[in-house]
Formats: sequence, C-alpha cells, structure tokens
Amino acid sequence: MRTLVGLLTSNQALLQLEAARCLHELSHSEQSAVAEACLPATSYLLTYLSGHSSDFISPHVTVLEALGYALSQLLQAKEAPEKIIPSVLGSTLPQHMLQLLQPGPKLNFGVAVEFAWCLHYITCSQVNNALLITHGALSTLGLLLLDLAGAVQRTEDAGLELLACPVLRCLSNLLTEAAVGAVGEQMQLRDERVVAALFILLQFFLQKQPSLLPEGLWLLNNLTANSPSFCTSLLSLDLIEPLLQLLPVSNVVSVLVLTVLCNVAEKGPAYCQHLWPGPLLCSLLGTLAFSDTEVVGQSLELLQLLFLYRPEAAQAFLQQSGLQALERHEKEAQLQDRVHALQQTALHG
Repeated sequence: MRTLVGLLTSNQALLQLEAARCLHELSHSEQSAVAEACLPATSYLLTYLSGHSSDFISPHVTVLEALGYALSQLLQAKEAPEKIIPSVLGSTLPQHMLQLLQPGPKLNFGVAVEFAWCLHYITCSQVNNALLITHGALSTLGLLLLDLAGAVQRTEDAGLELLACPVLRCLSNLLTEAAVGAVGEQMQLRDERVVAALFILLQFFLQKQPSLLPEGLWLLNNLTANSPSFCTSLLSLDLIEPLLQLLPVSNVVSVLVLTVLCNVAEKGPAYCQHLWPGPLLCSLLGTLAFSDTEVVGQSLELLQLLFLYRPEAAQAFLQQSGLQALERHEKEAQLQDRVHALQQTALHG
C-alpha cells in the first residue's frame, strides 16, 4: 500500500494511472481485510483528486473512474462516517465531484456514475448534507435529472439507469435535509420541469428496470411531502392517472404511490377536487382487496383524507360496496381501529 501511495503521489502520469488501477482492483475485493488495507490511501486519494486543476485531470478519464470506484468502496467502510466522510467534506473534493456531475458535453458517463455513488454514500451518512446543499448539490443533481430524462427520450440505451439510481437517491437524501420553503429555490428549477422529468424516468423504469421505480417514487414523495407547489405540478400535468397505473407493480410501489397521493390530499379541499371525481376511488377499492397490511393501511389513510375534504366521495364509496371492502379487514389487529374510524366517517361524516 505504501508503494502504491508513493506511485499515486508521483509526478508520472502513467505510474499514477497504474497505481489507480491497482487500487481499483483491490477495492473490488470481497475480503474485508483488503478493503481495510486500502484505508491509508484515502487521504492521498483526496489530495490527488482535489489538488489538481480540472485541465490536468480531464485527459485521465480512466484514472478518475478508477479512483471514483475506489473512493466509493472506502466510503462504505464502517469507519467512514467517523473517519473518512468528514475528511472528504473538509476537502475541496465535494466541489470537484459536483463539477464532474455537471450536465453538458464534458460529462463522462463512467466517471459520473462512480462519483454519483460516492455522493450517495456521503448523503446516506447524514454527516453534513447541509454543506453539500450550500455547494449547490440540489441544483447540480436537479439539472442532471433533467438531462437524464432528455437522454431517455433520445435513446434506447438501458445503461442510463446506472447513473439515474444514485442521482435519485442523492436527491432524496438531500431533500430530507433541505429547508421546506427553499427546496425549489435551491434546485433553481421550475417545479413542473422536475416533476415531468421524474415521470419520464418512471415510465422508462417501468419498461426497462422496474426495480428502480421505488427510487423515483421516494424522490417524488420527498418533493411533495411539504411542498404545495410540487403537488400543484403533479395535478397540472395530469399525472394522477399515470401514478395509479403503477399500483399493480408491487406492494412496495403501491405504498409509495399511495403515500404521494396522501401528500397531495392533505394539502386540502382544492387539491382533493382534482382527486375526485376521477379514477382514484375505483383504484382504492382495488387496493383494499390487497392482503398486504401496509398497502391497505395507506389506502385507509388516503380515503380518510378524501372523505374529510370531499364528503361527496364518501357517498360514492358507499354506493360502490365500500363497506363490504372494509369488512374483510375488521379483524386485523393493525388495521381494525382505522377501519372502524373510516366506517364512521363514511356513514356519518
């Protein structure tokens, strides 16, 4: 390791490249002892990555990709939150990472994938996400999200999900940190563009990579949870029906779809007017037939909000055998209180 660090810090570009490749191979190891042996190289990796001008490192794409992968492995070490991530955040590396994720002709896909995963592991640690936000992470990743949505429309390349996944996760993690009122401002994007881009990616995942649907829906949940403007965008773009079409994919997807719809419904009567009349009630009668407790529980919560702000929907629910749909869950311990409450709301308002 001392030899590799020596080569990495030399002024010979080819030797640096070979040392980076060796670190790359070592970081692939399944043996924890090998990964731990790589830890002393971390500070040198940071110095190498943050100490050179972008003009110097731009020709060495292979070096950057290899070092990005090696760093992502180190960021997953159990010591990372205490020892490695604070060092990373204390260096100029976060700005360099975000620079490598700027959309445009200079964006290298392989390099972007590795450093997007690095950012993901940093944001997951919650060590100092506020710092990343001040460096413009929300804005950069938001623009990259738009760029990915555009790329999906232009090409059939299924490899795009390799970058989309860490970008979505980073944005989701950062949005849990960001001040509610400042999210849209910090992303420096119109709400509709972000929501439209996200739905383009959701449709792409549905066709090519359904396992990534929860990633996109979790971001949509975080966008709509405390933001009436993002909820307005969802409605103005007529995206409720496309959301409902995702319900049959899986229980996990169903819960997230229903959670997003609850975010919209809890904003009040004006929002619920867009949810009913419409296909929502029929879809909820369908999800009440699910055996998954979490799906049914989230359906009950959404119905409660809908009946609160749209009492007419309760009458339609009763006319469509809604009480019978509720009866099958009356004896389930986790649901019976909510079932009883909804029955009372539907019958008596």
